[in-house]
Amino acid sequence: ILRGLNYSYSYLPLSWITGLIIFLISIVTAFMGYVLPWGQMSFWGATVITNLLYFIPGLVSWICGGYTISDPTLKRFFVLHFIFPFIALCIVFIHIFFLHLQGSSNPLGYDTALKIPFYPSLL
Repeated sequence: ILRGLNYSYSYLPLSWITGLIIFLISIVTAFMGYVLPWGQMSFWGATVITNLLYFIPGLVSWICGGYTISDPTLKRFFVLHFIFPFIALCIVFIHIFFLHLQGSSNPLGYDTALKIPFYPSLL
């Protein structure tokens, strides 16, 4: 992400947005996996993160299955931890498609159309 910001990658908005979505899904999946052992650290980690989400009305009760961290929360986190990698994989394919369609950022400013083909020239 920092390399993209440095090389003005934000001029390719579709690639930039899909990359950010992949990053956020990775963070959420890692958090859901952290909660799954259901120990003291996991419980209090889930409590702290869900308390950060209380500013959005109804979100915590929808995610946790109530207003407290309990068994429905663990089941929902397990399902989300299982589903999010597949969603991320689909978004990775979309991200690669956008990179292929738009091209990636070029830090040196070279024209990518000026290239020597590998097969007849170098082989």
